[in-house]
Order: sequence, then structure tokens, then C-alpha cells
Amino acid sequence: MRLALIADVHSNLEALTAVLAEVDKRGVDQIVCLGDVVGYGADAQACVDLVRERCTVTVMGNHDEAVVTGNVQFLPKDGQAAALHNRQHLDAEALAWLAALPDEAVVENTTLVHATPQLPKRWLRADSFQVSHAQFQHFQTPICFAGHMHMPAVVGEKIGQMRVKPGGRFFVVCGSTGQPRDANPRAFVGFFDTEAFAYEPVRVPYNVDEAARRIAEAGLPMELGRRLRSGR
Repeated sequence: MRLALIADVHSNLEALTAVLAEVDKRGVDQIVCLGDVVGYGADAQACVDLVRERCTVTVMGNHDEAVVTGNVQFLPKDGQAAALHNRQHLDAEALAWLAALPDEAVVENTTLVHATPQLPKRWLRADSFQVSHAQFQHFQTPICFAGHMHMPAVVGEKIGQMRVKPGGRFFVVCGSTGQPRDANPRAFVGFFDTEAFAYEPVRVPYNVDEAARRIAEAGLPMELGRRLRSGR
């Protein structure tokens, strides 16, 4: 099975539509989303509608939870403003769908989470080798994909394995579709072939200026648009 993995869309419709066009061009069996469909961007309803339509599996992210509950205090200040904006602009059906998202899923012997399988609702940041390597104790499949960090990384269970290949176990952090922070503003999508056990991270150009304009038009913090342009 060939999977397309998107993560951290963050209400960025321009990035999402560009990535889905790339997915359609390449052809996959399923599209899965690693959470944070909403937050930060201006187009929450349109992004939820598209993800619901196109993704067979979506797990819950911390911004999804904040938008559903209205409890935004654990987000950064600009994220709080965006979460409250998104909450006001989502219909009841979209909010109910977000509220029902699972914390973890398994597709074709592949584990999917937003942050970590260790404590899915604590939203741990896998920003060190120690934290990343500890995750192998908390999933049983050969590979686990996560988002949350907005910066792509591959950690092998065996020291020194930094590329996904058959015969090993891997914890893979996907980059962000809608708000990259690795100094590359292009949208992220990953492709994983479960039979060949081959993973390909891909970056897709999109209309960043339009996404930033939509943020300004919505009255959201201008810094959110600047971050899209810098990829940081």
C-alpha cells in the first residue's frame, strides 16, 4: 500500500490544495493526516472539509483539541488568537468531527500519532535523541509517523540509522504541510510504501503570499504570515 502523509495543515488552504494536487499526480492508496488540521491559518472550515473528504485516517493534534474545547492557554499567543478565530468559524459538524478524532491509529502495520506514542495527549516534543529514541517502547509496528514538530526527522531504533529501510524500526517526524519551521517554506508531504518499506519526504511549492494575505484579511497576528514566508 502506498500512503501519503500530511501533518500540521494549520488551516492553510493554499498549502493543502497544492499538496493534494501533488498526491493526485503521484497516485496513492490512502491519504492520512497526522493532526493539527486547524490553528494558525485563516481557512479552518475549508481545510476540515478537504481533510474529511480526502483522508481515510486523521488523528487529533493539540491545536485541534484547543479549537474544540476553547482551552487555548497552552498554545503560544498567536496560536491562541488563531484557535479562537478558527473555533468561531467552524460549523457544528466540523467541531464534532474534530472532537471525535482518535489519539492514535494503525494503518497497514504503520502507527500514526500527532506528537508521540508515549503520551499522545501530553503533546511531548520529540526534539532530542533521548525523547525520540524512547518512543520505540511505545509502539509495536515497524514504523511510527508523527507530526507536531514542524521539522522533519528520521530516528532509527539502531544507533546511526537515519534513513528508512527494510529490516529496521523507525520513528519518523514528518514536516508541516501548512506551517514549516525548518527554513523551507514549501509545504510538506511524505510518501510511504508499506510493501517496499520505502519513505520519501517531498516539498511542494504553493502560493505563500496568498496564504499570508488570508491571515491578514482575517485579522490574525501578522507574525503568522511572516512565518509562512520564512519557513521558521
